[in-house]
Amino acid sequence: MSDQVLDGPHGPLRVRVYEPENPAGPGLVWVHGGGFLAGEIDMPEADWVARSFADRGIVVVSVDYALAPFPQAWAAASGAPERDGVHYPVASEEVEAAFRWAVDSDLARGPWSIGGASAGGNLAAGAALRLSHGAGPVPALAVLAYPTLHAVQGHPDAALRAALDADPDADTFGPEPVRVMYENYLGGPVESAEIYAVPGTASSAQLSRFPSTIMINDEVDELRVSGEAFGASLRSAGVDLDISTEPGTRHGHLNSPEHPGATASIDRFAARILATSPENKEQP
Repeated sequence: MSDQVLDGPHGPLRVRVYEPENPAGPGLVWVHGGGFLAGEIDMPEADWVARSFADRGIVVVSVDYALAPFPQAWAAASGAPERDGVHYPVASEEVEAAFRWAVDSDLARGPWSIGGASAGGNLAAGAALRLSHGAGPVPALAVLAYPTLHAVQGHPDAALRAALDADPDADTFGPEPVRVMYENYLGGPVESAEIYAVPGTASSAQLSRFPSTIMINDEVDELRVSGEAFGASLRSAGVDLDISTEPGTRHGHLNSPEHPGATASIDRFAARILATSPENKEQP
């Protein structure tokens, strides 16, 4: 494991590189979550996840992207300190830059995938979408864990609503909190946001070159609404999609390595990442 500071699009950008003892070929650029305004590369959702992928032969570049502001009202409610921050497109462009750097590096034989969890899934998907609209490089695979992809989120179906009602502590990502989270990230109204900031709003035509995707959502998590809606859009666009729900999980299960669902998700993600390399396609 080593830290490197890149010449990022908005100033110095730290990434943490995890190189496996027995590299299998592919690499992954990984982005932690935290509502765009929290989280860091030492949290389990970043560090444990990266180590777990490296243990399976995958080179990982974990991105220490710039965070959105932590407003005074939220700081007072949480006990955390108020903090200035940045708005879109800073973090999104940093993730894209980290992916370009990884592809140009000699860290892995490749190919390279991009992925993230929760808000990190948004940043990864937005960067993949932007790359797919240009000259590339386009990631071999998008790896999305319980992502948020819509600033204006739909309502859950009856079964999910009942599960959330039965577990009130898990009921934290309804439409209004999600909208407020995006407004803080964007620094303005959600209605004028670009598709790269809110990838769930992309049309089928705009998703036509989006990479093959594996998505694992949490079972009792209202953000499942966003992930499943984006999955439907990807299918409509003809994108290869593997989407599932990890049983018995609340939002953020990759941040709880002791939960059996965390390792189960890593195993499924890793299998798909490894299969992006021709030399691994015959492996289960």
